[in-house]
Amino acid sequence: MKILILNGPNLNLLGVREKSVYGSESFESYFEELKEAFPAMELSYFQSNTEGVLIDKLHEVGFSYKGIVFNGGAYTHTSVALSDAIKAIEAPVIEVHISNVYARDAFRHKSMLAPFCKGVITGFGLESYRLALQYFERMKPKQIGFGSKK
Repeated sequence: MKILILNGPNLNLLGVREKSVYGSESFESYFEELKEAFPAMELSYFQSNTEGVLIDKLHEVGFSYKGIVFNGGAYTHTSVALSDAIKAIEAPVIEVHISNVYARDAFRHKSMLAPFCKGVITGFGLESYRLALQYFERMKPKQIGFGSKK
């Protein structure tokens, strides 16, 4: 089962940036843990600070992968283009956030992506990604992906 983990702007700085909010572990290090924890999944990881590049990646894998775990970073709250891209693809998307966005600035309480995602996981640190992968693991490929409702 192919699953993409897609991270948006500033998430390349995990482990360095605002450690009190995001922790001290890099995503690359955590990704290695995820690959070990989910050996039956073919996990891939991509990060970009550029909205158009994220859209291109969604288009690239959205018709061939069984699922996408997406942390859109600040684009979550502003990007109609990313929400349209999620709506356009067949692969189910789970929106994740490391911090509890509802305990932060009021503008972070609105997600442009959530209405087109299978679900949203927020506030569990990097473990938010593991929770999303557990969903895909439990649902099995025959119940997700092509031809299914998001």
